[in-house]
Amino acid sequence: MQQVFKRPQSLKDVQTHFCPGCHHGTIHRLVADAMDLYGVQDRTIGVASVGCSVFLYGYFDIDVVEAPHGRAPAVATGVKRAKPESFVFTYQGDGDLAAIGTAEIIHAANRGEDITVVFVNNTTYGMTGGQMAPTTLVGQKTSTSPYGRDKSKDGSPIRMAELLAQLGGVAYSARVAVDSPKHVLEAKKVIREAFGYQVEGKGFSFVEVLSACPTNWGMNPLKANARVGEEMIPYFPLGVFKKEEA
Repeated sequence: MQQVFKRPQSLKDVQTHFCPGCHHGTIHRLVADAMDLYGVQDRTIGVASVGCSVFLYGYFDIDVVEAPHGRAPAVATGVKRAKPESFVFTYQGDGDLAAIGTAEIIHAANRGEDITVVFVNNTTYGMTGGQMAPTTLVGQKTSTSPYGRDKSKDGSPIRMAELLAQLGGVAYSARVAVDSPKHVLEAKKVIREAFGYQVEGKGFSFVEVLSACPTNWGMNPLKANARVGEEMIPYFPLGVFKKEEA
Protein backbone atom coordinates (compact mmCIF):
# COMPACT_ATOMS: atom_id res chain seq x y z
CA MET A 1 0.00 0.00 0.00
CA GLN A 2 1.36 3.42 -0.95
CA GLN A 3 1.70 5.92 1.90
CA VAL A 4 0.26 9.27 0.88
CA PHE A 5 0.43 11.18 4.17
CA LYS A 6 3.05 11.10 6.90
CA ARG A 7 4.70 13.18 9.58
CA PRO A 8 7.33 15.60 8.20
CA GLN A 9 10.87 14.52 9.02
CA SER A 10 11.54 17.86 10.71
CA LEU A 11 8.85 17.17 13.33
CA LYS A 12 9.46 14.94 16.35
CA ASP A 13 7.23 11.93 16.86
CA VAL A 14 5.55 13.23 20.02
CA GLN A 15 2.01 13.80 21.23
CA THR A 16 0.79 17.40 21.18
CA HIS A 17 0.01 19.20 24.43
CA PHE A 18 -1.79 22.15 22.82
CA CYS A 19 -5.43 22.82 23.71
CA PRO A 20 -8.11 21.16 21.54
CA GLY A 21 -8.83 23.41 18.58
CA CYS A 22 -5.55 25.33 18.82
CA HIS A 23 -3.97 25.89 15.41
CA HIS A 24 -0.33 25.73 16.54
CA GLY A 25 -0.09 22.05 15.60
CA THR A 26 -1.28 22.67 12.05
CA ILE A 27 1.13 25.59 11.68
CA HIS A 28 4.00 23.46 13.02
CA ARG A 29 3.32 20.87 10.35
CA LEU A 30 3.38 23.47 7.57
CA VAL A 31 6.65 24.93 8.83
CA ALA A 32 8.21 21.47 9.06
CA ASP A 33 6.96 20.67 5.58
CA ALA A 34 8.80 23.72 4.23
CA MET A 35 12.01 22.69 5.99
CA ASP A 36 11.74 19.21 4.47
CA LEU A 37 11.08 20.66 1.02
CA TYR A 38 14.31 22.65 1.02
CA GLY A 39 16.34 20.03 2.90
CA VAL A 40 17.49 22.50 5.56
CA GLN A 41 16.63 20.55 8.73
CA ASP A 42 20.26 19.79 9.61
CA ARG A 43 21.28 23.44 9.37
CA THR A 44 18.16 25.11 10.77
CA ILE A 45 18.18 27.10 14.00
CA GLY A 46 14.80 28.11 15.36
CA VAL A 47 14.39 31.01 17.75
CA ALA A 48 11.60 30.55 20.29
CA SER A 49 9.76 33.48 21.81
CA VAL A 50 7.78 33.67 25.06
CA GLY A 51 4.20 32.40 25.03
CA CYS A 52 2.58 29.26 23.64
CA SER A 53 4.94 29.57 20.68
CA VAL A 54 7.89 28.81 22.97
CA PHE A 55 7.18 25.08 22.79
CA LEU A 56 8.55 24.68 19.27
CA TYR A 57 11.68 23.11 20.82
CA GLY A 58 9.50 20.19 21.91
CA TYR A 59 8.09 19.56 18.45
CA PHE A 60 10.70 20.48 15.84
CA ASP A 61 13.70 18.18 15.46
CA ILE A 62 16.15 21.07 15.07
CA ASP A 63 18.40 23.26 17.20
CA VAL A 64 16.49 25.97 19.04
CA VAL A 65 17.56 29.11 20.89
CA GLU A 66 15.14 30.60 23.41
CA ALA A 67 14.88 34.40 23.35
CA PRO A 68 13.71 36.85 26.02
CA HIS A 69 10.15 38.10 25.59
CA GLY A 70 9.79 39.91 22.26
CA ARG A 71 13.47 39.70 21.39
CA ALA A 72 13.41 36.75 18.99
CA PRO A 73 14.21 38.86 15.89
CA ALA A 74 17.22 40.37 17.67
CA VAL A 75 18.46 36.94 18.74
CA ALA A 76 17.84 35.57 15.24
CA THR A 77 19.83 38.47 13.81
CA GLY A 78 22.80 37.52 15.95
CA VAL A 79 22.52 33.84 15.10
CA LYS A 80 22.29 34.48 11.35
CA ARG A 81 25.19 36.93 11.32
CA ALA A 82 27.36 34.57 13.36
CA LYS A 83 26.36 31.50 11.32
CA PRO A 84 25.30 32.81 7.88
CA GLU A 85 25.23 29.28 6.48
CA SER A 86 22.35 28.40 8.83
CA PHE A 87 18.66 28.66 8.05
CA VAL A 88 17.19 30.81 10.85
CA PHE A 89 13.55 31.43 11.66
CA THR A 90 11.57 32.82 14.58
CA TYR A 91 8.18 31.54 15.70
CA GLN A 92 6.25 34.18 17.66
CA GLY A 93 2.80 35.06 18.96
CA ASP A 94 1.07 38.41 18.83
CA GLY A 95 1.63 39.38 22.46
CA ASP A 96 5.32 38.69 21.95
CA LEU A 97 5.92 40.13 18.48
CA ALA A 98 3.38 42.95 18.21
CA ALA A 99 3.59 44.22 21.80
CA ILE A 100 6.81 43.88 23.78
CA GLY A 101 8.77 43.01 20.64
CA THR A 102 7.55 45.81 18.37
CA ALA A 103 10.94 47.53 18.17
CA GLU A 104 12.82 44.30 17.50
CA ILE A 105 10.58 43.12 14.65
CA ILE A 106 10.42 46.51 12.95
CA HIS A 107 14.16 47.13 12.99
CA ALA A 108 15.13 43.58 12.00
CA ALA A 109 12.70 43.87 9.09
CA ASN A 110 13.85 47.34 8.12
CA ARG A 111 17.50 46.21 8.09
CA GLY A 112 16.53 43.38 5.78
CA GLU A 113 18.00 40.65 7.97
CA ASP A 114 18.11 37.37 6.06
CA ILE A 115 15.76 35.53 8.43
CA THR A 116 12.19 34.25 8.27
CA VAL A 117 9.54 35.17 10.84
CA VAL A 118 6.42 33.07 11.43
CA PHE A 119 3.92 35.19 13.35
CA VAL A 120 0.91 33.45 14.93
CA ASN A 121 -1.96 35.90 15.48
CA ASN A 122 -4.76 34.68 17.74
CA THR A 123 -5.79 38.17 18.95
CA THR A 124 -4.84 37.47 22.56
CA TYR A 125 -2.06 36.66 25.00
CA GLY A 126 -2.49 32.89 24.93
CA MET A 127 -0.21 31.59 27.67
CA THR A 128 -0.40 34.35 30.25
CA GLY A 129 -4.15 34.50 30.81
CA GLY A 130 -5.91 35.84 27.75
CA GLN A 131 -5.09 39.53 28.12
CA MET A 132 -5.75 42.09 25.39
CA ALA A 133 -3.05 42.11 22.72
CA PRO A 134 -2.26 44.73 20.06
CA THR A 135 -4.19 42.49 17.64
CA THR A 136 -7.31 42.09 19.79
CA LEU A 137 -10.36 43.05 17.75
CA VAL A 138 -12.51 46.04 18.68
CA GLY A 139 -15.26 44.85 21.02
CA GLN A 140 -13.45 41.60 21.85
CA LYS A 141 -13.62 40.72 25.54
CA THR A 142 -10.42 39.62 27.28
CA SER A 143 -9.24 39.33 30.87
CA THR A 144 -7.96 42.93 30.69
CA SER A 145 -10.81 44.28 28.53
CA PRO A 146 -13.85 42.64 30.16
CA TYR A 147 -16.21 45.08 28.45
CA GLY A 148 -14.55 44.67 25.07
CA ARG A 149 -11.71 46.53 23.37
CA ASP A 150 -12.62 50.22 23.18
CA LYS A 151 -11.18 51.86 20.07
CA SER A 152 -11.38 55.32 21.62
CA LYS A 153 -9.12 54.26 24.50
CA ASP A 154 -7.21 51.23 23.23
CA GLY A 155 -6.79 52.10 19.56
CA SER A 156 -7.29 49.74 16.63
CA PRO A 157 -5.78 46.26 16.15
CA ILE A 158 -2.41 46.36 14.39
CA ARG A 159 -2.13 44.73 10.97
CA MET A 160 1.47 43.55 11.15
CA ALA A 161 1.80 42.07 7.65
CA GLU A 162 0.76 45.35 6.04
CA LEU A 163 2.86 47.41 8.43
CA LEU A 164 6.05 45.49 7.70
CA ALA A 165 5.36 45.42 3.96
CA GLN A 166 6.01 49.17 3.89
CA LEU A 167 9.60 48.80 5.07
CA GLY A 168 12.40 48.85 2.53
CA GLY A 169 14.25 45.86 3.97
CA VAL A 170 11.31 43.47 3.71
CA ALA A 171 11.43 41.12 0.73
CA TYR A 172 8.29 39.11 1.48
CA SER A 173 5.25 39.75 3.69
CA ALA A 174 2.01 37.79 3.71
CA ARG A 175 -0.94 36.71 5.82
CA VAL A 176 -2.61 33.30 5.77
CA ALA A 177 -5.06 31.25 7.85
CA VAL A 178 -5.52 27.56 8.61
CA ASP A 179 -9.24 27.43 9.39
CA SER A 180 -10.24 25.45 6.28
CA PRO A 181 -8.66 22.93 3.90
CA LYS A 182 -8.43 25.62 1.22
CA HIS A 183 -6.69 28.02 3.55
CA VAL A 184 -4.31 25.32 4.81
CA LEU A 185 -3.20 24.62 1.24
CA GLU A 186 -2.73 28.34 0.60
CA ALA A 187 -0.77 28.69 3.87
CA LYS A 188 1.44 25.76 2.87
CA LYS A 189 2.29 27.48 -0.40
CA VAL A 190 3.01 30.85 1.24
CA ILE A 191 5.19 29.42 4.02
CA ARG A 192 7.18 27.46 1.45
CA GLU A 193 7.58 30.64 -0.57
CA ALA A 194 8.74 32.64 2.45
CA PHE A 195 11.28 29.98 3.38
CA GLY A 196 12.45 29.95 -0.22
CA TYR A 197 13.32 33.63 0.04
CA GLN A 198 15.83 32.89 2.77
CA VAL A 199 17.17 29.79 1.03
CA GLU A 200 17.85 31.96 -2.02
CA GLY A 201 19.32 34.79 0.07
CA LYS A 202 16.67 37.31 -0.96
CA GLY A 203 16.28 38.90 2.47
CA PHE A 204 13.73 39.25 5.26
CA SER A 205 10.52 37.22 4.93
CA PHE A 206 7.43 37.37 7.14
CA VAL A 207 4.31 35.22 7.33
CA GLU A 208 1.41 36.05 9.65
CA VAL A 209 -0.87 33.10 10.39
CA LEU A 210 -4.35 33.69 11.82
CA SER A 211 -5.01 31.16 14.57
CA ALA A 212 -7.78 30.11 16.93
CA CYS A 213 -7.44 30.17 20.72
CA PRO A 214 -10.55 28.36 22.03
CA THR A 215 -9.44 28.38 25.66
CA ASN A 216 -8.94 32.13 26.01
CA TRP A 217 -11.80 32.99 23.68
CA GLY A 218 -14.14 30.93 25.85
CA MET A 219 -15.36 28.88 22.87
CA ASN A 220 -15.41 25.27 21.84
CA PRO A 221 -13.03 24.31 18.99
CA LEU A 222 -15.70 24.45 16.27
CA LYS A 223 -16.90 27.93 17.22
CA ALA A 224 -13.33 29.18 17.63
CA ASN A 225 -12.40 27.87 14.19
CA ALA A 226 -15.46 29.55 12.69
CA ARG A 227 -14.53 32.85 14.35
CA VAL A 228 -11.31 33.00 12.35
CA GLY A 229 -13.31 33.21 9.14
CA GLU A 230 -16.23 35.22 10.41
CA GLU A 231 -14.45 37.87 12.48
CA MET A 232 -10.69 37.80 11.98
CA ILE A 233 -10.32 37.52 8.22
CA PRO A 234 -12.64 40.47 7.47
CA TYR A 235 -10.31 42.69 9.54
CA PHE A 236 -7.05 40.86 8.76
CA PRO A 237 -7.39 40.10 5.03
CA LEU A 238 -5.41 37.20 3.61
CA GLY A 239 -2.86 37.71 0.88
CA VAL A 240 0.68 38.55 -0.12
CA PHE A 241 1.39 42.21 0.60
CA LYS A 242 4.97 42.37 -0.64
CA LYS A 243 6.95 40.08 -2.88
CA GLU A 244 10.29 41.35 -4.12
CA GLU A 245 11.31 39.53 -7.28
CA ALA A 246 14.92 40.73 -7.48
